[in-house]
Amino acid sequence: MNPLLLTDGYKLGHKEQYPDGTTLVYSNWTPRKSRIEGIDTVLFFGLQYFIKEYLIKRFNENFFSVPKKEVSLEYKKYVDHYLGIDYDVSHIEALHDLGYLPIEIKALPEGTAVPIRVPMFTLVNTKSEFFWLTNYLETLLSNIIWQPCTSATIANQYQKILKAFALETDKENASFVTWQGHDFSMRGMSGIESSILSGMGHALSFSGSDTLPVAKALEDYYNSDVTKELVIGSVNATEHSVMCAGSKEDEIGTFRRLLETYPTGILSVVSDTWDLWKVLTEYLPILKNEILSRDGKLVIRPDSGDPVDIICGCNDSNEVVAKGVIELLWDEFGGTINEQGYKVLDPKIGAIYGDSITIQRATQICERLKEKGFASTNVVLGIGSFTYQYNTRDTFGFAMKATYVEVNGEGREIFKDPITDDGTKKSAKGLIHLYNNKGQIEIKDQVSSEEEKQGLLRTVFKDGELLVNDSLTIIRERINDLK
Repeated sequence: MNPLLLTDGYKLGHKEQYPDGTTLVYSNWTPRKSRIEGIDTVLFFGLQYFIKEYLIKRFNENFFSVPKKEVSLEYKKYVDHYLGIDYDVSHIEALHDLGYLPIEIKALPEGTAVPIRVPMFTLVNTKSEFFWLTNYLETLLSNIIWQPCTSATIANQYQKILKAFALETDKENASFVTWQGHDFSMRGMSGIESSILSGMGHALSFSGSDTLPVAKALEDYYNSDVTKELVIGSVNATEHSVMCAGSKEDEIGTFRRLLETYPTGILSVVSDTWDLWKVLTEYLPILKNEILSRDGKLVIRPDSGDPVDIICGCNDSNEVVAKGVIELLWDEFGGTINEQGYKVLDPKIGAIYGDSITIQRATQICERLKEKGFASTNVVLGIGSFTYQYNTRDTFGFAMKATYVEVNGEGREIFKDPITDDGTKKSAKGLIHLYNNKGQIEIKDQVSSEEEKQGLLRTVFKDGELLVNDSLTIIRERINDLK
């Protein structure tokens, strides 16, 4: 599809709606509000994907490389019938003649933790006749960028929580945290691109992921190499169809066959197809010697019920249910008590829970395990679409707003500040300058053009060319430096 069709319909008339003599439109992309408790900075991520995939690849393949007449007729066909008018496409033809997008994007480095109400990047047209293009790109840009930023931020919050509890209860194994949050979200996301964008954001903070296309996407857009570095990884794992195919009557036989099929490495087995507590108290004791003699770990995966109660136990008259998965595994397989006084399961056995995990539940699981004397590292959490799909652009109030225009050679500082709003939608005013104040990124608006050229924003894209091409490794290092 012609990427100029990837827009809101109301953008089509804006070229004529700007004042006569408009030659420049300058806008910024900003997270304006956090709707997640405890998060006051947002990780910036996804712009490089957007530039490579859309501003370069799709514009070149589906617009600039297509004959102008074909592009023009197609665009006019849809817009004419959409608006019911004889639409003038001369500006579209002029852009095609130019052969590239006359846009400059200046941005903070991806992986930066950006405070609420501080812009992540700015856009401006580089040729006066294409002033209309800056905000025409808003719809496409917003559609793509909000999700990787949002998922990266939420994943990073999980990592902070898991890291804090690991340091409290099992600091010797704190490096395990990179595997403790595992992306299970792909099947529940709104589409393939959504899965990839969110999954790449997850991979900034965790190595564990079942969203396989993320591995290729991070190579294509963020210069990783799966043959030379750990991009994402996972383990052999079953699903309910496997367990059902082995029959309820011989579930223990299915476990035994799986242990024989995978004599080494980590093996994750979904264990609540019928009776989780029977698996834990009857089958595993029978298979104990086979489990302990394996060169690897058997991971038990509950997949239903309240995650906190299933893993940690609860106030229940049934003693087995009251103990929960981790304590039951400890009762059968034991383990060690670390220097901090917390119980760590035998390395041959473990648990993962991947249904309806949230930041709050992750915190509760770690807290409850700690209260019972268990290290938080005894469990892996599968973070799925219950976490990553239940978000919108408004989760962090993302918006792209114009704050400066030039009309007939005169610069105008513009802004919005609705009297009916609580302040969330109030924009910056004029040109902006970002600077570091004792480790905190701050914004100064209404600056001169000379001051705007300085500061933390750097040009990453200009006139059809990518000028900064970061790697996954570098972005992960930036995030780790935040700790």
